[in-house]
Amino acid sequence: MTAHRPHDAVIGLDLGGTKIAAALVGTGGAVLARHTLPTPAAEGAESVLDSLAEAARKVWTPGVTAIGVAAAGVIDPRTGTVTSATDTIRGWAGTALAAGLAARTGLPVACDNDVRAAAAAELDGQQVADGGGTTLVYAAVGTGVGGAVAVDGRMLHGAAGVAGHLGHLPSPEAEQLPCTCGATGHLEALAAGPGITAHYVRTSGVAADRLETVAARAAQGDPHARAAIVLGARAVGRALGGLANALGADRVVVAGGVAHIGTLYTDALDAAFAAELLPPLRALRPVPPRGGHDSAVLGAAALPRTLPLHRPHTNGARR
Repeated sequence: MTAHRPHDAVIGLDLGGTKIAAALVGTGGAVLARHTLPTPAAEGAESVLDSLAEAARKVWTPGVTAIGVAAAGVIDPRTGTVTSATDTIRGWAGTALAAGLAARTGLPVACDNDVRAAAAAELDGQQVADGGGTTLVYAAVGTGVGGAVAVDGRMLHGAAGVAGHLGHLPSPEAEQLPCTCGATGHLEALAAGPGITAHYVRTSGVAADRLETVAARAAQGDPHARAAIVLGARAVGRALGGLANALGADRVVVAGGVAHIGTLYTDALDAAFAAELLPPLRALRPVPPRGGHDSAVLGAAALPRTLPLHRPHTNGARR
């Protein structure tokens, strides 16, 4: 915490439903300081903005030039607003994220969806390796199913920032199941951690509180647990294989806690993915992210370089 702080440092904030991670990131991507605190998700958007500002102050140092926020929900970086969100954070949809945080900190703010920020860090690393032009499909499978898409090296945002929200692709396996967005039959309803757990409970008639419980029972040979995990994995694999075909992807990344529950899951996902591929893509396979646990916060710190900056006491965003 007492190390030299170079000028032009940026604060990266990763906002999730349960915690806020803050990092002071220097030139070259070195993490110089860290802090975490709980997300007051049940207390509403104003409390969440206050906590984001508090987290930023914990790592602030003279010379900080901007804040980048990687946040849960559908984020429009051009307006700096949360255009859509589930009830994981109460009242989060419609929040003026960038303006609210800029007013609280006095620093310019750039913001984007948390998964897209992590994918942008992945994209940067890959393009250094291959000389640019990567077409990337990035999926984050955890308590929800998020994602991001980049085509020929350019991250897609789409109307209102919705591009890449893979969890809301229609999924035959999830037909008639309610999704967190209010619709039915979406991938997230079956393939996210809670979706896999709920499917196990439906088919077995046995209570389970979380995915880890289902995974432990699968490891002990429970056929219902194994079937629920394989079904969720196959649904993700099929969706990603179809997207790889549609976009001509040359890299597919699967991140998130569900991907870490074991080879039963990853083997089923990989097999379903491979079965969908067109002949020119047959060698393509999903891989884990390069950036590890720091992907989202490093991606957040990179946002002020590429997205509109929303400055304190202004109504617009400027570069």
